[in-house]
Amino acid sequence: MINFGLIDEWAPSAGHVTTWSASAASTATASKAPVHPAPPSHQQEEYLRAARRNEDAGFRFSRLCLISFDLEGPLDVDAMTRTINEFVGRHDTFLSWFSVEPDERIARHVVDADVVDFTPTRYGHFGDSGSIRDHVQAKTPGPFHWDCLTFGTIEREGNFTVYFAVDHLNSDGISQALACVDLIALYGSHVSGNPHGLQQAGSYVDYCRRERAGTEALTVDDPQVSQWIELLAQNGGRLPTFPLDLGVDSEGYTRSALRTVRIMDEESAQRIEDVCRGLGAGFNSAVLAVAGLAAHEFTGSDSYFGMTPKSTRTSPAEFNAVGWFTNLIPVPVDITDDSTFTSVVADTQSSYERGKALSEVSLHRIVELIPADSPVQVGKGWVVPMVSYIDVRKLPGAQMFDHINGGVFGNRGSSEEVFLWINRFPEYTVMTLMYPGTVEADESIGRYVDKILQIFSSVAATGDYAPGGEADTVPASVEDRTTLVGS
Repeated sequence: MINFGLIDEWAPSAGHVTTWSASAASTATASKAPVHPAPPSHQQEEYLRAARRNEDAGFRFSRLCLISFDLEGPLDVDAMTRTINEFVGRHDTFLSWFSVEPDERIARHVVDADVVDFTPTRYGHFGDSGSIRDHVQAKTPGPFHWDCLTFGTIEREGNFTVYFAVDHLNSDGISQALACVDLIALYGSHVSGNPHGLQQAGSYVDYCRRERAGTEALTVDDPQVSQWIELLAQNGGRLPTFPLDLGVDSEGYTRSALRTVRIMDEESAQRIEDVCRGLGAGFNSAVLAVAGLAAHEFTGSDSYFGMTPKSTRTSPAEFNAVGWFTNLIPVPVDITDDSTFTSVVADTQSSYERGKALSEVSLHRIVELIPADSPVQVGKGWVVPMVSYIDVRKLPGAQMFDHINGGVFGNRGSSEEVFLWINRFPEYTVMTLMYPGTVEADESIGRYVDKILQIFSSVAATGDYAPGGEADTVPASVEDRTTLVGS
């Protein structure tokens, strides 16, 4: 499986650390790159504006993404240097940097690929995981720097760990899997002299240009915009929120906390999938239906407004490309006291299918178009709870993750809402939640996890779930919550 967690939980073994960063000469040349006509994506622009607003937070507000994996044998530094430079040049998202212009416009600058020059620096032996984590985070610049990515190795007798740290500005979940596959294939090629076999990667810059061209002329009268706004109006004129108290103040920062729970074995997951297929629904809709039923039990609301991410890659080349190819799918579902899992999962699937058409327009662009006199009001720096399902078995290189000690980690930033990821591996399914690190949120997340487990367990065991249980009143112990459903 892939190890998920905060960078604080990444535990590489001691070893000799080498870090590859952009050379001073390449960084100086990159800083002179002229403004490029392609704007950032909507997602990137809002992310950069948030980073700028919070640059005095006292910690890294932007998200730092980290992958790591182990390789056998001695490190070939020259081969790794060629690997890293080819990898950076292969994905054009890494050739961009952004500036805030005098008119407050976020402008893209594009660096020529032949400018790329990441060079190794040997930092000697690090005796513990903590010092390695601190080193990686300190050496990786923030999102307004071209070189907001670093690479490294941790050498030991007979093997070494490879890590790649990059600001979220240039990466998403699929990108992290792609990066792992690319780096292993390229390094193997440079060591052996054999072709790497990788297919051509698409252009993220072209994607951004296409996205903006498609949304620039939109108005509130366009169906996708008006339907989005109507969904928000039906939700009380506001964005959805997590159904339990998170103890977050309106001012200041709340550092993120993370919890990961194994929620079922593969036999249970397959039984749930079979129930869904019989009703014309997929496992993704099962996850959203379970979240909706849990929200109804906690709030009594007859409507659930789910948000789930979608990859916006559309071509084979883009599925080989690293970049932030993501929008949100709105999934509203009606849930009453009489609802059961089997009565709502098909409706959830239908809502999901309708929402996919709306996800072609970024919610960031929708918010820009909301009229000032609209009952729908969305504040600056908004955030929504997110429910994500990934069938990890289908990701590039999934079969090798068990053999290379693969890991995906993020820094401990600031959280105001709950992000939930359910990841299905060959042997079991895991739920990870990132949430505000408050006492109230910790208790609420405990209750929420118990309820999610209860619903999934019932569907796996009986084929259905009817609300009304009492499991939400007393949180299970941490040990109980890590028990596999069906095992």
